[in-house]
Amino acid sequence: MLTKLHEWITAACNRGAVPILSHRNGDMDTIGSGIALASSRPELMACGVHIGRMAKRLCDEMKAPFRQLSQNPSWPDKLGGIIIVDSAGPAQTGLNLPEGVPICIIDHHSTSDWEFSDDDFECRLERRSTTQIIHEYLNDFSQESLTDNVRKLLLAGLITDTGRFRHADGQALATAASLMEGAGFEYQSFIEYVEERVTSPSERGAMVKAMARANNIEAGPWNLVHTNASTLEGRVAGALVGLGAEVAMVSRSRDGKTRLTTRASRVSTRQGVHLGEMLQNLAHELGGEGGGHDGAAGLTVTIDRVAAETAFINLLAKTRRDEGES
Repeated sequence: MLTKLHEWITAACNRGAVPILSHRNGDMDTIGSGIALASSRPELMACGVHIGRMAKRLCDEMKAPFRQLSQNPSWPDKLGGIIIVDSAGPAQTGLNLPEGVPICIIDHHSTSDWEFSDDDFECRLERRSTTQIIHEYLNDFSQESLTDNVRKLLLAGLITDTGRFRHADGQALATAASLMEGAGFEYQSFIEYVEERVTSPSERGAMVKAMARANNIEAGPWNLVHTNASTLEGRVAGALVGLGAEVAMVSRSRDGKTRLTTRASRVSTRQGVHLGEMLQNLAHELGGEGGGHDGAAGLTVTIDRVAAETAFINLLAKTRRDEGES
C-alpha cells in the first residue's frame, strides 16, 4: 500500500504542485500529518481552512509551514493532484475541490464517504491516527524528513488522537517508541508541553457551565452522560469520559446547524460501541455529515438540537453490548 502511495505522490509531483488538505477541524492529527508529509518534497504544501489551538502553538514555535485557505481559494494553475489527510469525506475539508484533479486520500477512519475515479488513490489503513501512516511512509521513503520538529508533530497527533493513549493499541505504542528513537528531545517534557491547556478564562468558564448542565442517563445497556456547550465540545466530552461516563455526547447549535460531538471509553468500544459508524448512519438517515473513530466521532445536521440528541440516544440504546469483551 505505501509503495503505491509513493508512486502516486511521485507521479503527481511530476505533474505540478500538490496541496495537502487537512480536515476543517484543524486538529493535531490532520495538521501534523499534512505538514510532516509536505516536508518530504518541495512540490507539497500543507494547507486547510482552519488550524486548532494546539496545532497553531506547535507550528508557530517550529515555524512550520501551513497555509490557511479561504472558502474559495485560488488554486495553482498547474495542479498535479490533491492529497487529503485525515478526512472521511469531501465535506470534511470545508472546501469545494476543483474538478478533474486527481485526489489521494490518506486516512485511518473506518468510515468513508469518498467516491473515486480511475486516477484517484486511497490509502486507508487500520491505525489509531493518520500520523502513524505518515510516519510509516516517511520511514520507508524519506527518512531524512524525520527531523525533531516532524517527529514532534507526528507524536502530538498520535497522543491527541488516541486520547493520551487511552485508545492506543500495540501498533500505536510501537509508533510512539519509533518516533522517540534517535529523537533529540525528551518524551516526558514533550508530554507536559502537549498537556498544557490553551484556554482563556472565558473558555474555562464555558466548560464548567457545560459540565454543570450534564445529565447522566441509561441508554439501553449503556451509561450516557450528555450536555450542551458553546465551545471546546471535544474537550468537554473527553472530560466526561474521564470522569467515568461510558459514552459522552456534547451538542452545540450554531448558524442553523446542530453539531454532536461524542466520545466513548475504550471498554465501551471493545464491547460494541462504534461511534464513527453510528454517526455516519445517522448522517445518512437525517441528512448531514457524520463519522469518525470507534471512540470519537461527530455529526453535523440541520435539524433541531433536541431531535439530533434523541436520534443518537435511541441508536445507542439499540446497540448490543458484548459483555465478553473488556
